[in-house]
Amino acid sequence: MTDTRYIELGQAVLTTEAEAITTLIERLDESFSSACALILSCRGRIVVTGMGKSGHIGNKIAATLASTGTPAFFMHPGEASHGDLGMITIDDIVIALSNSGETSEITLLLPLLKRLGIPLISLTGKNDSTLARVANISLDVSVSKEACPLGLAPTSSTTASLAMGDALAVAVLNERGFTEEDFALSHPGGNLGRKLLLRVSDIMHTGDAIPLIDENASLKQTLLEMTAKGLGMAGVTKDTRLAGIYTDGDLRRTFEKMPNIETAQVKDFMTPDCVTIQAEQIASEALKLMHDRKINALMVLNPQGQIQGALNMHDLLRAGVV
Repeated sequence: MTDTRYIELGQAVLTTEAEAITTLIERLDESFSSACALILSCRGRIVVTGMGKSGHIGNKIAATLASTGTPAFFMHPGEASHGDLGMITIDDIVIALSNSGETSEITLLLPLLKRLGIPLISLTGKNDSTLARVANISLDVSVSKEACPLGLAPTSSTTASLAMGDALAVAVLNERGFTEEDFALSHPGGNLGRKLLLRVSDIMHTGDAIPLIDENASLKQTLLEMTAKGLGMAGVTKDTRLAGIYTDGDLRRTFEKMPNIETAQVKDFMTPDCVTIQAEQIASEALKLMHDRKINALMVLNPQGQIQGALNMHDLLRAGVV
């Protein structure tokens, strides 16, 4: 097989699956709206179930719902009939996936769900199937053909179910008013979590680790303080308040004038009215501030203007904010 043939086959698969998803757009109706409303009204959790490849898709749908503000989990239908049905409470809602709508492990559960009064949403490719008829709300995820050339391996059908699950989750999260901050709370270990949850106070240097020097100090004393604290800068104080900042960049500009570092005072070479940030601000705000102002370090002040800490770009890098 030539490289071109591989590409053609891959393109054919993607085209078929794209068409399957496009067809769903025209098919969304009041049933979809009702399903979203039912999920929003759920006082318990969304229990997603499916067998085989539908189960893998169901697992992902449950994970997407859970991470976007709708408590959800996946229940294996085979295990459900052997005790795991006890996971479901009367406040829950079940979403069942089956392309045929006749999967035995799923249909076995239907009378029990009805007896318990558990609302059921189905995602199936057969509107006249047992699952579709029993469900309170049935969403049509049928496809004209599978992308598999044999028409056997679930491909287009699983893609359609996955897309419908995403549509439900996103529609519900939007109506729920779910925010980036809410998302970060359920993803504290991810990049977004670090960027949205980490505050300046979590990574700033405090106490004796803050590089500080009096405005009347010599340049030599200032350089010794900068070297000792290792942040590439020193906050310059006047009567314990921040009067300015002296950075590595200021140092390079200073030596263009060739001063006597033993006698020259830092206040004559510092950057006054320097950029600062507050401890409770999000660390990503510090990153944006440094980027916009083309600086590599910040002094941290409280609302009263008192010095609380200091941080530089390396601190943000180590914290994973960059």
